[in-house]
Amino acid sequence: MKVAVLFSGGKDSTFAAFMTKNHGHDVSCLISLISENPDSYMFHTPSISEAGKQAETMKIPILIQKTKGEKELELKDLKVVIRKAKSEFKIQGVITGTVESAYQASRIQKICDMLDLDCFNPLWQKNQFELLEDLIKNSFEIIITGVFAYPLDKSWLGRKINQDFLQDVNKLYEKYKINPAGEGGEFETFVINCPLFTDRLKIKYKKIRGKQNSWTMEIEVK
Repeated sequence: MKVAVLFSGGKDSTFAAFMTKNHGHDVSCLISLISENPDSYMFHTPSISEAGKQAETMKIPILIQKTKGEKELELKDLKVVIRKAKSEFKIQGVITGTVESAYQASRIQKICDMLDLDCFNPLWQKNQFELLEDLIKNSFEIIITGVFAYPLDKSWLGRKINQDFLQDVNKLYEKYKINPAGEGGEFETFVINCPLFTDRLKIKYKKIRGKQNSWTMEIEVK
């Protein structure tokens, strides 16, 4: 089946693309939404501008759509770009990296229904510790690019998801009920390397800003 992957550059959408290709489907294109609103209800925002470089090293075309990121209205922009993917790449379905957000899943499903496309969420309701283990096992190199919950702070920016990370988030889960895979919006990620990439990306610039328990690291890669 020819599909488009809704792609943010983070761990979940990249792993969903990886799983889709492993199951023999044709990932015909990626779709990225660049939101002006850092608190978008639908779309991942830290370092989304670098998604094109990830697509380039995956050798997969990417469609980029800008949106103001206004609640519900941003869905119109998503529908526009999915319709474009259907027209240009003849896709038959859309893949998401949604794990727990019923808000996201239901709205994407509704758009796909309107456009007569299948919608698949390969990570849906996956145990989040298992998800992190699978990412590590499959040689995904992932860094933290944003933190948005106590007791996470600036020191977490740039950390890789590895066994040490897994142990630390397990402790935070037990003590503070922080979602281990960041599904409550606690943190955001960026994939530097994975089996889909032909070359590992390198960070050439980063800009850190924030305060207390809300920090972002915007990066530029090459």
